[in-house]
Amino acid sequence: MHFKIRGQIRRIEIIATGHGIKNLNRLNKIYGKANWRKLKGICHVELEDGTILEAEVHWYEGHGIGKKEIKIKRYL
Repeated sequence: MHFKIRGQIRRIEIIATGHGIKNLNRLNKIYGKANWRKLKGICHVELEDGTILEAEVHWYEGHGIGKKEIKIKRYL
């Protein structure tokens, strides 16, 4: 499902860092070596059909690389 983030992500929390990330080797291969963190937060998302909902999103963030693989975990 494709979606766009509307506004800012708030209530950001770190879920895992470094070797605590299960996909660390894959992230390093695809995007390059970095200090990876898995984070979660709350934001408004616009779905493909134009519906705007509040959702909890998870993503990976690498130092110097930025946000990667943002996904919706649940709608609020």
